[in-house]
Amino acid sequence: MWKKLPLIWKILIGMVLGMAWGIAAVMVGAEKFTTDWISPWGIIFLNLLKLIAVPLIFVSLVKGISSLTNISKLSRIGFKTLSIYILTTLFAILVGLVMVHIVKPGNTFSEEKRAEYLEKYETDVIEKELAAEAKKQESPLKIIVDMVPENFVNAASDNSKMLQVIFFAILFGIAMVLIPADKVAPVKHFFDGLNDIILKIIDLIMLFAPYGVLALMAGLVVDFGGDVDLFAALGLYAITVVIGLFVLILFFYPALMRIFVNVKVRDFLRALLPTQMVAFTTSSSAATLPVTKEQVENELGVHEEISSFVLPIGVTINMDGTSAYQAIAAVFIAQVFGIDLTIGQIMMILLTALLASIGSPGVPGGSIVMLIIVLSSAGLP
Repeated sequence: MWKKLPLIWKILIGMVLGMAWGIAAVMVGAEKFTTDWISPWGIIFLNLLKLIAVPLIFVSLVKGISSLTNISKLSRIGFKTLSIYILTTLFAILVGLVMVHIVKPGNTFSEEKRAEYLEKYETDVIEKELAAEAKKQESPLKIIVDMVPENFVNAASDNSKMLQVIFFAILFGIAMVLIPADKVAPVKHFFDGLNDIILKIIDLIMLFAPYGVLALMAGLVVDFGGDVDLFAALGLYAITVVIGLFVLILFFYPALMRIFVNVKVRDFLRALLPTQMVAFTTSSSAATLPVTKEQVENELGVHEEISSFVLPIGVTINMDGTSAYQAIAAVFIAQVFGIDLTIGQIMMILLTALLASIGSPGVPGGSIVMLIIVLSSAGLP
């Protein structure tokens, strides 16, 4: 029974059980047992996600960019495809940023509670405030300077320097495209195999996800003493994400359909219903690729030459939902800690969420890794 459950349900069950354990631990005085024997498994899960972050984004980006070798044949289509993917992703991030600033789910804490949390994490907050003050004194071009690493190995050893890894991955991928295909064929095969290995590692890590989430949630409840304010904020945060996604689904994408193609939105959604079912049951957009290709060719009349180019690239680059929720999560965490984000930090969230979505694979848990990247780049705990 457990093995047949989709990953999303396993994680939800783990979350509920973790909350129940934490509340029970607070009630019976088992906080120390939870902190000593349960919480560490959540830390292990987070460390596993951080472990795979650098190789994941580097290999995914190189593989995605190097697959554009045939753009010489489809240069016009390729440019339009990439432009639309990037623009829709930017719009999704902006929707997320607007929604989280309107709803302000992290501001549900009382000033007393916020003072309590700030005192608990005082050292971290002071470090971030000093860093933010230092940022104000820097050149406006400092962000561009910081994107270019002087040593890739050093950049790869620090998750907070993920933009440098992304920069080198883009440079590496472009160089592969510019070199004759026969000369880089062994390298492409190597990255294809490396990508498969990394995706399999993520599969293995996500087998542990329900238990890691249980441990994290149990530790969270114990740390905050079963605080109702915390879970009210988390609930409002979840609602904010869902509203943001519905704005994209019900308004933005239908508008694009009416502008660019002569297909009714209802027919489009009906044609892709099998794809949605596969995505829901597997929690993986990559797993839907064969079904998506079949549906758009047979039901929507898209030529195979177009679908063979556009869809695989979209699996790597077109991650609008991931981008929207990452932007919401980053600002939500800042609100919880009472940190006023600077324009520079918000721009960093926008830029990193965009670049991270390009490197985010369509597999269960891939976006969780990318969220850590966004938080680190914006200097958030």
